[in-house]
Amino acid sequence: MPAAATTARLEARISVDLHATLKRAAELQGRTMTDFVVSAVQEAAQRAIEQSEIIRFSLADQACFAQALLTPAEPTAALQRAFDRRQKLLNAA
Repeated sequence: MPAAATTARLEARISVDLHATLKRAAELQGRTMTDFVVSAVQEAAQRAIEQSEIIRFSLADQACFAQALLTPAEPTAALQRAFDRRQKLLNAA
């Protein structure tokens, strides 16, 4: 049985000008064009993912969040029961 591939192929059509720019940049860094492009794409993808995971609050939301941290509400009866059940589970272990 053939082993599973550990790489995948990516193809893209780009302009001749962009190709020349990428080739020059790769040469300046002493890298292959493939290495340069893969590295740049990986960095861009990571930045895009990180930016999508950032929570952005308005000033009003920030004030509300800070206030909730500084003066938390009293636990409800259901939450207190959940805390109690958790403590019993931890003590039983």
